[in-house]
Amino acid sequence: MSGPTVSGSFGIWDYVVFVAILLLSALVGIYHAVVGRGQQTSADFLLGGRQMSAMPVALSLTASFMSAVTMFGAPYDTYHFGAINAFFAIAYTVVVILSAEVFLPIFYRLGVTSSYEYLELRFNRWVRLCGTILFMIQTILYTGIVIYTPALALNQVTSFNLWGSIISTGIVCIFYCTLGGLKAVVWTDVFQIVIMVTGLVAVIVQAMILENGITNVLNTAYYGGRLNFWNFDPNPLQRHTFWTIIIGGTFTWTAVYGVNQAQVQRYISCKTRFQAKVSLYLNLIGLWVILVCAVLSGLSMYSLYHDCDPWTSGKVKAPDQLMPYMVLDILGGFPGLPGLFVACAYSGTLSTVSSSINALAAVTVEDLIKPYFTTLSEKQLSWISRAMSLFFGAVCIGMAGLASLMGSLLQAALTIFGIVGGPVLGLFTLGILFSWANSTGGIVGLITGFAFALWIGIGSQIYPPTPQATLPLNLSTAGCNFSRSLNETSWTTEIPRTTPPETSKNYSVETPEVWYSLSYLYLSTFATLIVIIVGLIISLLTGGRKAHVDTDLLLNWKELLCCFPRSSSSDRVQIMTRKPCTDPVIGNNNPAFSHVEMERTEKRNAET
Repeated sequence: MSGPTVSGSFGIWDYVVFVAILLLSALVGIYHAVVGRGQQTSADFLLGGRQMSAMPVALSLTASFMSAVTMFGAPYDTYHFGAINAFFAIAYTVVVILSAEVFLPIFYRLGVTSSYEYLELRFNRWVRLCGTILFMIQTILYTGIVIYTPALALNQVTSFNLWGSIISTGIVCIFYCTLGGLKAVVWTDVFQIVIMVTGLVAVIVQAMILENGITNVLNTAYYGGRLNFWNFDPNPLQRHTFWTIIIGGTFTWTAVYGVNQAQVQRYISCKTRFQAKVSLYLNLIGLWVILVCAVLSGLSMYSLYHDCDPWTSGKVKAPDQLMPYMVLDILGGFPGLPGLFVACAYSGTLSTVSSSINALAAVTVEDLIKPYFTTLSEKQLSWISRAMSLFFGAVCIGMAGLASLMGSLLQAALTIFGIVGGPVLGLFTLGILFSWANSTGGIVGLITGFAFALWIGIGSQIYPPTPQATLPLNLSTAGCNFSRSLNETSWTTEIPRTTPPETSKNYSVETPEVWYSLSYLYLSTFATLIVIIVGLIISLLTGGRKAHVDTDLLLNWKELLCCFPRSSSSDRVQIMTRKPCTDPVIGNNNPAFSHVEMERTEKRNAET
């Protein structure tokens, strides 16, 4: 007899719940399209008129982070490699502090729409163009993975049509992004984060009930080696240790929260700099909640299947399908709950994809169209922004097909962040922290860091890291003479195996694979450091010491020690220093930004 057919547990009520979530997301776009008829400028469409509040932006930042890649990949990571990834909580804390105190003040002070505008102000237009192009490549590739992940997993487990799922996801995102702009994206994210957390909590609670409490789950995890928190090996080739997660995780996610357009675009849309900072710190709480849910989901999965792994026994075809398999296995007897989890996964996808589409439209308009077509009116730019949302939505759907070639999807996604995000983070850090860095040093450093990251990243895909580097934990099929389900117990004829397919190959130290076993988290770290070091050396050799840089483009160290006084809603928050810094809603006096200021001045004059 075969094991339980979990795909049969996806019933009519599950489809009803799933479709309802998609429709509600689309309705948010319609609502903001109707209410936001005043979005006559590209800033209104792309930044919500810079009038967003901290709480919805915080929830939107969290929802963008929590894609289906996180929901399917992170629990599997705990299941197969252990709960050491709980140390990401520390890395996230450092990331948020750096983003809020180092990068946010500069972006907000300059009043930019695209974070890559800073690169032109600090260096030159060519450096800005390089940063923009790298961001677009990274975002399109990553978004393809995000769309493909739930579609593939649910196709294999629930018989959802693969390309039907991919196209429907893309169409809904395109719909509300194109109609409602950033406001639609943010408020849809608020709705979707509630759905996501609810779905994960439902899975965890039911798993705990089946395992008779969290104590049994933790005991099983302990004896299975999953509570492996004490790996302090400094070896950079090991996939996850305390040091790779703290150091590598900090660099990887700072490249996302500190300078990536999709995240920066949200917090600079806030009314004040204070609210922008608050949104980042509130988002940190959301990141902790998601991490706890992911770790508990993975430990619950191990407790349920520690003696009969669905992957090595052939019940699922890929590790990213384990989470939906478990959901349909343990929630199949509750009509609507499997559908809630599917909606939960798709909500994560919708949130991340809509953020990416909106960010791609923003950098296209601000970095590739506005500087070269200065005669366009704000209304024309607003319509171009909508057209770009439509175009990039279609491109991201097409790129989903490439994701099938990338192996483990969570690691592939973070590898993309490392290859592109690391060098770009190094470029921004070079400009913000070092006054003698010049454009020559910036461009040479960026190319060098990107070449290194690309070499290691591609090599790690061709030659996957060795088991000695990844340290996978044992997966057993010794108990697969039966399969436990909420509603049934049935015999199976699967052939037992104790190791997953990826660990069956033997490697020697002399083989080329070992050279590409650098932890994927360190990819961003090394790329960032290479850009900074090479950039500083080249800058010094090309007269960087003689450069005169506007202090608004550099980190003001006094700002790190200052505090915020209370102020009424009508007052801007001012930083208390000997020389109070201005905190304008938009713009600055930098000559390189004069074309933007001129447009705004003309608009204000026309209105009066």
